[in-house]
Amino acid sequence: MANDGKWEITKEFETEIVETRVVQVEVVSSEETRRLLVDRPVSWIALAGFMGTGKSRIGWELSRRLSLTFIDTDKVIERVSCMRIGDIFEYYGEATFREYESEVVRRTLRLDEVVISTGGGTVMRPQNREMLKSRGPVIVLTASPETIYLRTRRSQRPLLQVANPIEKIYELLETRKEAYGDVAAFHVSTDNRHSSDVVEEIVEKLWLWQEQQANGPKGSLE
Repeated sequence: MANDGKWEITKEFETEIVETRVVQVEVVSSEETRRLLVDRPVSWIALAGFMGTGKSRIGWELSRRLSLTFIDTDKVIERVSCMRIGDIFEYYGEATFREYESEVVRRTLRLDEVVISTGGGTVMRPQNREMLKSRGPVIVLTASPETIYLRTRRSQRPLLQVANPIEKIYELLETRKEAYGDVAAFHVSTDNRHSSDVVEEIVEKLWLWQEQQANGPKGSLE
């Protein structure tokens, strides 16, 4: 990141993607290699949803289930900028962070055979929603405010550094409800569920979504 707050994403983004692919290849087993021969409903998937709904965990497991590469947009921003998300908010402000976020989303459209985990507020920008929907299915993960708080209370989430974080979660969820609904191919709840069950539900719904896109009117399953 430059001193004036401008952030240039050039070869750093492509380097991040290559490094992610290398790491994932290094950890796969012979069983994972066998899965390369298994049909998958789609080869580009985005996950959206509020913080604490499980996008990173589910995204990683879904990528292994479908033999895809997992890309976390927040991690890409942190690695390319050499700053934590919280520090970007503190020193440059949320608006600047959202600009970086949109640029990373734009770059992910060029990729294939990936699962993209987006930040909780990514879809608040209409341009981000349109970009994501134009490329492939966007799955919105959901959880109750209480579950979200339990999952995030020990982390330094910039938007939850308030006196009453649960009230703030309710407020933000209501603010983002329409945007999540607009971008979603379908919703999947992660409340009180094992991650493997969530992944299997996603895969089943992806097959239904793919069939709908091929044979019927485009749009959401819901």
